[in-house]
Amino acid sequence: MGLSLLIENTELLARIREYANRNGLTLGDRLGAGVQGIVFNAKSQAEEGRLAIKVHDREAAYIRERDVYLRLRELGILEIRGCAVPELLSYDDEMWIIAMTVVKRPFVLDFGGAYLDQPPDFSEEAISDWLAAKQEQFGEHWPKVQTILRDLEVHGIFVEDVNPNNISFHD
Repeated sequence: MGLSLLIENTELLARIREYANRNGLTLGDRLGAGVQGIVFNAKSQAEEGRLAIKVHDREAAYIRERDVYLRLRELGILEIRGCAVPELLSYDDEMWIIAMTVVKRPFVLDFGGAYLDQPPDFSEEAISDWLAAKQEQFGEHWPKVQTILRDLEVHGIFVEDVNPNNISFHD
């Protein structure tokens, strides 16, 4: 692990701990980490149930993901083609943190690489290469993934970070 990544993770961990303390949450296991940040399992001391807290390392990714979740909440979307979508519970614009429900497979999640109302501008060659890579990654599930992506696009949500960790159909 490079020094800059270590410093970044230390800063992200400090922010998520502060957020948990401010909101009466107990942090659990790390659920995942990626380009945009780190996700932890958490439990509210006041309420039953688990939630996921994602701390972002870049403001732009945080804003994109927050805005996608706000759109999904506005539309009442908690499921797409039989796949659960996390429900936005709260967010913190100063700490770049999103709190959401924990979902089980099948699911669609992680909208930090998504765009609202306009797809990212990629060359035809880049799109062709991306489609070939995704078809290989998802295999027999690729047609269902394409349907999910089209359903999201109808609502102005264009997902770029499409992989089996973010759109998953089985345990």
